[in-house]
Amino acid sequence: MRIIASILLAALAPLCGAALTEQAGQPVPAAPSPQAGQTAARPQAQSGAKGSSKNKANPGFLIIGTVFDEKALSFPGVHVRVRRADEKKFRWETYTNSLGEFAVRVPEGFEYEVVVRAKHYQDQAKSVTTNNGDIQQRLSIKLEPASPAAKTGAKS
Repeated sequence: MRIIASILLAALAPLCGAALTEQAGQPVPAAPSPQAGQTAARPQAQSGAKGSSKNKANPGFLIIGTVFDEKALSFPGVHVRVRRADEKKFRWETYTNSLGEFAVRVPEGFEYEVVVRAKHYQDQAKSVTTNNGDIQQRLSIKLEPASPAAKTGAKS
């Protein structure tokens, strides 16, 4: 029984630390002092991470929404693009997920235009204002089918 106990103590000694090694009758090894090196390294790593986040502009406004088809069913795979209202070029784009939902994070303080495009449907555009103190705005967009005359063109 003592053999099993000493084997268990020897196996658990590295895991449990100095308390078990003293009981087994072995001398306690001197613990290295990594505290001085670690305390100096930890604040540097943390301040480096914080410093890098300060340099980047964190967008603070979330535009979230759901796209529906003409039958009020969620519409997956719809192309969603976002641009500032005073610009022509779209800066952000995404696609709706399997539930027809999307989310885009943009900087605060601007007006945005959200344009939704799907094949065989008319494009929909919604305006979003980020100056009103909120942190997000939820949109609900219902797409209408494109007219058949627009798809086939005029026949003569």
